[in-house]
Amino acid sequence: MRETVIVEAVRTPVGKRNGGLSGMHAADLSAVVLNELVERAGVDPDVIDDVVWGCVSQVGDQSSNIGRYSVLAAGWPEHIPGTTVNRACGSSQQALDFAVQAVMSGQQDVVVAGGVEVMSRVPLGAARSTGMPYGPKVLARYPDFGFNQGISAEMIAEKWGFSRTRLDEYSVRSHELAAAAQDDKAFDEQIVPVFPDGAEPVIADEGVRWGSTVEKLAGLKPAFAEDGVIHAGNSSQISDGAAALLVMAEDNAIALGLTPLVRYRAGAVTGADPVLMLTGPIPATEKVLHKAGVRIDEIGVYEVNEAFAPVPLAWLADTGADEARLNPLGGAIALGHPLGASGAVLMTRMIHHMRHNGIRYGLQTMCEGGGTANATLVELVA
Repeated sequence: MRETVIVEAVRTPVGKRNGGLSGMHAADLSAVVLNELVERAGVDPDVIDDVVWGCVSQVGDQSSNIGRYSVLAAGWPEHIPGTTVNRACGSSQQALDFAVQAVMSGQQDVVVAGGVEVMSRVPLGAARSTGMPYGPKVLARYPDFGFNQGISAEMIAEKWGFSRTRLDEYSVRSHELAAAAQDDKAFDEQIVPVFPDGAEPVIADEGVRWGSTVEKLAGLKPAFAEDGVIHAGNSSQISDGAAALLVMAEDNAIALGLTPLVRYRAGAVTGADPVLMLTGPIPATEKVLHKAGVRIDEIGVYEVNEAFAPVPLAWLADTGADEARLNPLGGAIALGHPLGASGAVLMTRMIHHMRHNGIRYGLQTMCEGGGTANATLVELVA
């Protein structure tokens, strides 16, 4: 098996719903990061064997294999293929796993992984607007449950004993960390500015709120249960964005004169209770650490997607991880969650943070609809 590395990682700003990126087609937004990726790496697109692209709502603008049409929108040679992956919110994290597996096995040499979601144009749940997505046998197996992630988040909060105040405190933390990172220009290097036709350029993540407080969040109504604790302020934001990662064998990177950023150490995917749904990162983390032979306390940064505040808090409680190392630049509550792009966005954010701070190991994990989760461990290349 070949040692596999990521040699470049780039993302767009994450746009808020109906914000600066909302006028762009998903293929065109993808093209922005695809072209920036090869420009920064200094490679000709002609060397790329495949593009593996995550996208969740594959209808409308995002239908018909958005991965392939993103390649064509980028103006790359027609012989470069593209495919589209859907593992719910972990789609582009799974795209990275597939890219790594192709390179490790020797089937391919250079692969781009990433993803896109323009939720302003293709709303959350658009793919489920007709038909019966789960099927009668699934619904019979789990009666009286509609596979609603918000209800699942309520159930997790109750099971782990998280009060609304605790959830809101965590949400304020996310905004404070993201605001500080943006003020410190921590994201500037990883972001490619986007220039939508006829609109103002988008150069920074749009969802961050300065001055968020628990008292302000207390005024928001519960979103999923009348007496619940989950609301818009302690949930991830509906967002638009894209991100891309350049994957290749380490010896190939050296031959091309490229400097690897991180080495892929291990990846894991697991299923969990589809009713609680969002607890998969806990067993996925255990699985990936076992595969890599690395302890949780050896890891310097954890990116655990903030789909809802109870998700990273439950993960913390069960793993015993250091909260100071969790989402140190904020998470999806503040920075947004463009579904199919989020896995690659988190990995891009984590890689650059590792490089800037000399952190050896980084762990990324993502809860996903249906009760699955991915976990990925990468190691800094000195």
